[in-house]
Amino acid sequence: MTSDLFGDEPNQTPQLPTGKPTAQPVRGAIPLAERIRPNLLSEVVGQAHLLGPGKPLTLLFEQQHVHSLILWGPPGVGKTTLARLLAGAADSQFIALSAVLSGVKEIRAAIEQASEYARTGKSTILFIDEIHRFNKSQQDALLPFVESGLVTFIGATTENPSFEVNSALLSRSQVYVLKSLDANDFTRLLVRAQAELGTEITVESDAFDALCSYADGDARRFLNLLEITLLQIKAQGLSSLSLPALKQIAPSQIRRFDKGGDAFYDQISALHKSVRGSDPDAALYWFCRMLDGGADPRYMARRIVRMAWEDIGLADPRAFTIANEAAQTYERLGSPEGELALAQCVLYLAIAAKSNAGYNAYKQAMAHVKQSSSMPVPMHLRNAPTNLMKELGHGNGYRYAHDEEAGHAAGESYWPDGMQAPQFYQPTDRGLEGKIAEKLNWLAQRNAEARQKK
Repeated sequence: MTSDLFGDEPNQTPQLPTGKPTAQPVRGAIPLAERIRPNLLSEVVGQAHLLGPGKPLTLLFEQQHVHSLILWGPPGVGKTTLARLLAGAADSQFIALSAVLSGVKEIRAAIEQASEYARTGKSTILFIDEIHRFNKSQQDALLPFVESGLVTFIGATTENPSFEVNSALLSRSQVYVLKSLDANDFTRLLVRAQAELGTEITVESDAFDALCSYADGDARRFLNLLEITLLQIKAQGLSSLSLPALKQIAPSQIRRFDKGGDAFYDQISALHKSVRGSDPDAALYWFCRMLDGGADPRYMARRIVRMAWEDIGLADPRAFTIANEAAQTYERLGSPEGELALAQCVLYLAIAAKSNAGYNAYKQAMAHVKQSSSMPVPMHLRNAPTNLMKELGHGNGYRYAHDEEAGHAAGESYWPDGMQAPQFYQPTDRGLEGKIAEKLNWLAQRNAEARQKK
């Protein structure tokens, strides 16, 4: 394995040839995260599930053979670093593109460069960062060259490849899921950062915990914030970093949250399932996580109303009223006052009796209607607003339920003629639905008795 993984110059990110000399940045101006980027597999922090003994990526390094793959994980967990190290392990040329800045033109230039390498007997790894940013035609442009083996494709993405990478490219690539870094990983990064910065500043435990919280699993964020903080502490002549000092130096940080990405849908899913699972504390936690991350409270209000109808239903009809009133309260008060109404509604929904019987009944009825023919309305159920319609028999034989015993026309049929009556709605025994079930059983018994008498 060569020590130079990325090109002719150490630690230089390879670029496509332009014919012009590339200016090299002053080392002190390079961000700390880039300066301490691992050059060896042993220096990689985190991802023990992929890099431990006998783990998938470790085996690729040991075999010095790389297949096309996609690295899927949140920002700052080492996707680009691993791609570069894999290129070095396979002794391959490394061409890096960013899907944010590149298109088919850049892909063609990369393929031409890979062809030049192939003529000299060198293999090429084509790394595309944020591959989910490429549209279908741009992704399709890669396929012939991945298929032929001219390039080994490595993609990096923060989004679910199942949705963002087309099936043809996905079928030719193995997906590896990377995880956020934890406190132990950040401890290793802190030691390495101290050595690079030449400081021996003590980071107090509460300040370190706050740094980890700010970083939210992102090594780049952790190191960028750490560099700013330690250098300012050093400039002040202090020997330790305390939590009050960190709060003065560090600006307010936003939790990882993408209003249109996986984190968004994962968190709304967690909120919905916490409500469904009757865990009010967990439901409130995910609700606050989303608000803290920048979710639109109006979107949250819409989802809360949906939860009331989908997971509580007729087991507790008060849930609909509370959900609607919470949404209206938010519209009247706005943020942050209106968010309290939504939060308390989340608590109520979580502790309310649960039933999806109405939700299931609707889905089954809709499926039945779509699959069956348009059967005519029976004559006794048709409206008869004109004399002609009455003469044609519309409404004949209809029994007005209010005139019947118990307000129920026992034995009457409200289904199309000849249709076997399905049972869509099957209430649970929870909450009000228990009473509804008793009522339906009583009505069914009266119907059965009346039909036996006919």
